[in-house]
Amino acid sequence: MSNINTFGSFKQFTDGLAPQETLMPVLFVGHGSPMNGIEDNSFSRGWTAMAKEIPVPKAVLVISAHWFTSGTHITAMDFPPTIHDFGGFPKALYEVKYPAPGDPVLAKATASMIHSTEVGLAHDWGLDHGAWTIIRHMYPLANIPVVQLSIDYTRGPQFHYDLAKEIYALRNKGVLILGSGNLVHNLRMVAWDKLDAENYGYDWAMDINQTFKDLIMNGEHDRLIQYQNLGKEAMLAIPTPEHYLPLIYTLGLKSKDEPVSFFNDKAVGGSLTMTSVKFGGFIPS
Repeated sequence: MSNINTFGSFKQFTDGLAPQETLMPVLFVGHGSPMNGIEDNSFSRGWTAMAKEIPVPKAVLVISAHWFTSGTHITAMDFPPTIHDFGGFPKALYEVKYPAPGDPVLAKATASMIHSTEVGLAHDWGLDHGAWTIIRHMYPLANIPVVQLSIDYTRGPQFHYDLAKEIYALRNKGVLILGSGNLVHNLRMVAWDKLDAENYGYDWAMDINQTFKDLIMNGEHDRLIQYQNLGKEAMLAIPTPEHYLPLIYTLGLKSKDEPVSFFNDKAVGGSLTMTSVKFGGFIPS
């Protein structure tokens, strides 16, 4: 990618944005079941409340567990479709449309900022449930542009952490970067009969979730990147990496000494946690 294209894309995007007095916070959001997209529950209310707590963004860039690709890609269409990438749910969930615009200029600018890999401009994806189930509660008017950045499954956590640092400047331009996954995500071990039990987590899930929180709070990013070394509990929590890697992106975007706070900090069905993190901004009272 040429330097002329790199400079031109970023300049085209930034020329239309006013300077920010403060950095836009970064969010890691536990998204859980697609049903959270249409239900009024503690998690969806937590997303609504967070949108009121942070500045209104100029655009939202989502890194979702559900766009796991070979190579790195970013949605670049004017109007990304709502993707119903799940099965076996009520009809009402499949009827949801979240008609937020895309932002091809932001997509090109973001691609131009990334030098560690070539970034493809995608027109064959859209907003998957890792994105729209959350954002429709945060911004129900669907009037804020949304783009998605894929996760390259051929690369390890350190690559994703370093890539995130390359797009840090977007925070200065009012772009909300949102990683969507789950800290603990083991669907094979879910206690389906306990889904409605309040904050029900197996001992190992609660223990490793607390370990993750402690490491996040203490800024021990290397240990979180090398999560395989955290023992058997971590392997149970992360049997496959796609729901964990969005956290790694948000860690890479954190500034030194920025405050860290948690919300929606509950377990579901024994082997899932909805624990979400805000980096930056004020710590909620």
